[in-house]
Amino acid sequence: MIVNGEFLSRLRKIFDLNLYEVKVWTSLLSRGVSTAGELSTISDVPRSRTYDILESLEKKGFVVLKLGKPIKFIALKPDEVVDRVKRNMLSNAQMKSKRLEETKGTDIIKELSNLYDNGIKFVEPADLSGSLKGRQNVYNHLDMMIKNAKKSAVIFTTADGLSRKFESLMPTLEKAKKRGINVRIAAPINSANYQVAKDLSKVAEVRALEKSHGRFALVDEEQLMFLLLDDKKVHPNYDVGVWLSSDYFAKSVSNMLETSWKGFVPLSKVKSK
Repeated sequence: MIVNGEFLSRLRKIFDLNLYEVKVWTSLLSRGVSTAGELSTISDVPRSRTYDILESLEKKGFVVLKLGKPIKFIALKPDEVVDRVKRNMLSNAQMKSKRLEETKGTDIIKELSNLYDNGIKFVEPADLSGSLKGRQNVYNHLDMMIKNAKKSAVIFTTADGLSRKFESLMPTLEKAKKRGINVRIAAPINSANYQVAKDLSKVAEVRALEKSHGRFALVDEEQLMFLLLDDKKVHPNYDVGVWLSSDYFAKSVSNMLETSWKGFVPLSKVKSK
């Protein structure tokens, strides 16, 4: 059986399977019921691997083992597979999340923290910089920066970016406000994001820009994050950020921001469009 390579690639991403698994699964779908040997021939997967792959697919909810001999496997309707895989993923995610949550405050975290604290002593401030690939990684790092903020956080973003940050960072921004962190956000405000800007104004000072001034964040005049690409032209998975920990550079940027900030329009003076 020949299945388009691009189609197999899409299945791998959607269902989180490896190449052999999607080959065997689609081969079984084309037969309904089949033995491991037959599937090995159809899918062009080594016979020595086929049983292991079918067992893996069975555990993940893609196939069912048929009673009797010879051993055969039954394909499930794709709609049922989606429901089963979704339930399994949610269950596994909840279990892993619970396991991670339970590690907080344990000897494991204390030991890991000791390793980090001892190691970071020997790192030069200029070496604390790095690149961040993928928008989710960027937001995860920005979330961490705000959580660790001691005094202030400034975020410049695009019109679309304002809505994304509301979805990703609102809980962290709420906690930052309760801690007394001075949070300021600047972005172009339009009819599509005006309500988002109003919601964010509950936890931050929001000002409107006539046009985008780039995408970056400054925390405590110590840390900076710059996004290098236009968010309208790049896929989220290929977004790129640069993180810097530099008092000297951060303070220079902060001084320039203070001069510009006064010229931006407060949200209270922006009319709903």
